[in-house]
Amino acid sequence: MSRPSFLQHLHPPTIPQKQARFSYTLGAGGLAVFLSIVLGVTGILEMFYYIPTPDGAALSIQIISFHVPLGFLIRNLHYWAGQLLLIFTGLHLLRVIFTGAYIPPRRFNYLLGLGLFVLAILLDFTGYILRWDVGIQWAFVTGTNLLKTIPLVGEKIYLMLVGGSQPGPATLIRFYAWHSFGLVFISSILLVWHLFRVRRDGGISVPPSNIHPNQKRISRSELVNREVQAMLYAGAALILLATLVPAPIAAPISEVVPLAVEVQAPWFFLWVQELLRYGDPFCLGVFFPLALLGILVIIPYFFPKPDPQELGEWFPPGGRIAQYTIAMLVIVIIVLTIRAL
Repeated sequence: MSRPSFLQHLHPPTIPQKQARFSYTLGAGGLAVFLSIVLGVTGILEMFYYIPTPDGAALSIQIISFHVPLGFLIRNLHYWAGQLLLIFTGLHLLRVIFTGAYIPPRRFNYLLGLGLFVLAILLDFTGYILRWDVGIQWAFVTGTNLLKTIPLVGEKIYLMLVGGSQPGPATLIRFYAWHSFGLVFISSILLVWHLFRVRRDGGISVPPSNIHPNQKRISRSELVNREVQAMLYAGAALILLATLVPAPIAAPISEVVPLAVEVQAPWFFLWVQELLRYGDPFCLGVFFPLALLGILVIIPYFFPKPDPQELGEWFPPGGRIAQYTIAMLVIVIIVLTIRAL
């Protein structure tokens, strides 16, 4: 018998066949890792041509898109992989909540996954700003000005992020540094830590073996084969999407000022943009999103938990309060996003 490969060693020796179904896992965790790899490779290739200055940023993106051989494909792959990463990390987080897979010993790993989801949002937003064209202007000005509304420390946070009292060359350099190095470094550490904890905690969350002692299981070789097939299909779909649907591109910014005609925020912040229409910017644009994040953080600690024998199924009865709470919040965000569109 051949010895397990490195990829196989990243997985438990066996996992229950029932919980290995796509209908249970949605393939979201594995696809999120695959998309992260695509983002890393395409991002490195873009760095050879991208110029992080106000005068050169948007023009360098146009050069990548229209003059560099296969540059349009690399940029489109990077853009769509970033959008899909948000979707799949969000689906993975919802799957964990709706299957109760956050109870001990997986409580800390749930927080690592939540941190990765937040970092994916920040990476998408900083990458969005690096376009430095008129399409990002309203969202950039509004998003950074929200920082000023934070009591006591808002102005200092704004100065640290923007690099001065007004956006300028230092702003783009700082966003570029955070996007390409700072956030990537932190995300890489958390991703490796997250995968290690999944392996150490025994893989996917299932009922104790004494409850279902004869449950059918699949080997890690078969699991790896399934994951490779899913990545090949996902890669083909991503290439097709990147070929047919170009990433947004617009004219360079000549001066950073609020626009008279409102431009939409990126799709993942449309719900915040809609909230800002209804009241105080700090309460609705800063406090409310942070409160939602706080609810996600405390779920494994303060919400009623499913019993171990309820694991391995969608919507275990013991986790109803968490399920209803998150479902309601997701519906609110979807409704606000649709209204913003």
